[in-house]
Amino acid sequence: MSIWWSLQLRREAASVPLARRLLMGTMETAGVDPDISYDISVALSEACANAVEHGGDSALGGMSEAYRVTAYLDGETCRIEVADSGPGFPVGRSRAVTLPSCTDAEHGRGLCLIEELADHVHIGNTPGRDGAVVSFDKILKWKKGSPLTVV
Repeated sequence: MSIWWSLQLRREAASVPLARRLLMGTMETAGVDPDISYDISVALSEACANAVEHGGDSALGGMSEAYRVTAYLDGETCRIEVADSGPGFPVGRSRAVTLPSCTDAEHGRGLCLIEELADHVHIGNTPGRDGAVVSFDKILKWKKGSPLTVV
């Protein structure tokens, strides 16, 4: 069995915990190990926070209304994708995720945290239009007797 859902959320801070709670509820219902669920939900929160802060459409003065979150639980993998309509990431970056210059910095650590918590991370721009896309995968572990346990 597989589960997927997609949300279009307003670029408001209140949307971040909404997405996180929906993901946590989905994984709890499916029987995903709580430690794995927590890691994925923190990574999702960081990706959503980036979309809220940076995902504005420059043609609208930085105030694009929405961003999209899609989650897939399929087999032994969870894949999350967060896409916005902002300016995207700078073209020609040699590495998608760079460490912040100062570990005490208040900004710039979210993408590094996603990379630490997920198994595979892809950070890029939306093909053919403005916007950034952050997607990441995590190999799932299941609680004993979980309804979606892969045999």
